[in-house]
Amino acid sequence: MIIIGITGVIGSGKSTVSTMLGQHGFPVFDLDEMAKKVTASQEVLDEISITFGKEYVSSGAIDTDKIKDLVFRDKDALRKLENIIHPKVRKKLFLAIGQYAKNKEKAVIVDAPLLFETGMNEKMDRIVVVSTKMDILKDRLVKRGMSADDAARRLTFQIPLEEKERRADYVVKNNGSRTDLENEVAVLIAKIQSWEEEQCT
Repeated sequence: MIIIGITGVIGSGKSTVSTMLGQHGFPVFDLDEMAKKVTASQEVLDEISITFGKEYVSSGAIDTDKIKDLVFRDKDALRKLENIIHPKVRKKLFLAIGQYAKNKEKAVIVDAPLLFETGMNEKMDRIVVVSTKMDILKDRLVKRGMSADDAARRLTFQIPLEEKERRADYVVKNNGSRTDLENEVAVLIAKIQSWEEEQCT
């Protein structure tokens, strides 16, 4: 079975590509969603309270606005948060993938915004980066309601898109319409099928 990591930067469209692949029958694991479930556990809430202070946990849940404000200003705080959450997400992910491997699934998709930043890329068989021109990307983020300054600050916490492209096995370009992206995904699916064939030979 091939484990394919899909990544990019905020606003590049990696989750849209992952959703499209899911619609074509590929099992998709969304690490952001898995992280949300992990952070709802009492174990993680306790660790966050101890590490950052009780004010970051409110009414039995993480105060997401407060923790986001902290970690997007302080890279050390971000690393501490990742060290609490990511090992648990990783364990949950590979337990789930193991079940698909037992069922002889040919390929699974891992939608991971911080694939390279967390070292998760080393666990992938193939890596696909969804790329977007920077001016288009910034426009998308502003349309989502994010200020230009906030968008720029968040991007500084991620490895530059150009570097991710260099480290990818395949790059999906997302600079046009949804139909354009669907055509890109069709080509990607053909590429995935060729990877599956390579594994069988």
